[in-house]
Amino acid sequence: MAFNGNIQETLDRAVDLWNSIPQAGQWALTGVGALYVVSKALSFLQLLLNCFILSGTNLRKYGKKGTWAVITGASDGLGKEFAQQLAAKGFNLVLVSRTQSKLDTLARELELRWSGFKSKTLSMDFSQDNDADYERLAELVSDLDVGILINNVGQSHSIPVSFLDTSRDELQNIVTINCLGTLKTTKVVAPILAKRKKGLILTVGSFAGVMPTPYLATYSGSKAFLQHWSSSLASELKPQGVDVQLVVSYLVTTAMSKIRRTSLLIPNPKQFVRSALSKIGLSGTEQFPNTYTPWWSHAAFKWVIGTTVGTTSAITIWFNRRMHVDIRTRALRKAARDAKKQQ
Repeated sequence: MAFNGNIQETLDRAVDLWNSIPQAGQWALTGVGALYVVSKALSFLQLLLNCFILSGTNLRKYGKKGTWAVITGASDGLGKEFAQQLAAKGFNLVLVSRTQSKLDTLARELELRWSGFKSKTLSMDFSQDNDADYERLAELVSDLDVGILINNVGQSHSIPVSFLDTSRDELQNIVTINCLGTLKTTKVVAPILAKRKKGLILTVGSFAGVMPTPYLATYSGSKAFLQHWSSSLASELKPQGVDVQLVVSYLVTTAMSKIRRTSLLIPNPKQFVRSALSKIGLSGTEQFPNTYTPWWSHAAFKWVIGTTVGTTSAITIWFNRRMHVDIRTRALRKAARDAKKQQ
């Protein structure tokens, strides 16, 4: 009863406050409220259109059959799937990754499957930040008609970990691979795209770059860096006819995520890449320009968070911290059990 009385008292005060506002002020506030509701309704409509009806930019804008695409991190996970789907669409591929044997296997598989397909491979360890590797990449692509660059190479933490407990090597590798590797590869390929007056630079982003993520702080910061860099680069290269897009994902069943089972919120690489290549440029509901979230449940999840508590709010950061502390605890327990079994 007392609780109901407090609610009634609050409502009475709200009514009194509203009545104390001049009629013109009431109309103004009503108009602002109506505009807010309409804007959210239109945003939700745009979300539905993007997820289920609209198609993005056709890849043929960037080149005909036989045009080359450069893919980093190409031997596993999303990179391997980008290679398979771009090859199916008639693109030749420059496959860049750390392990030459995996690159050779993928190249042979694609050459056997697709008539007329051509590929070039380059083994390089992005964590080494070796200038000679980027020089070899520049030489490899110098005479090619490159129309697409997929910046997929990346590294996260082995398990969630506080920043103070992050090893120096892991910190260094994440920043070197995710940031410097992406920038230096783009520095090599982008002039080719600008010279031909058309092309696509597609960089793989993450929810962690949109929502600050404790216990993945270095990875989260590296992806936030890529978000701002990509949006800035998009404005710079637009006059040269080059589209720059950052594709945002939540969890996908890859080795990096360590998740094996798909679910409503977690697609497999084939599903995610298919949506990524079919939704290029659909950024109507995004916080940043030239950014899109192609998988429908990821987009809906992010829209709900952004519309309610906010992607950078204290509530969101607290929830992320709690979730990743729990993931870390479970990972450490599993490691302890595995170690005990080996004794």
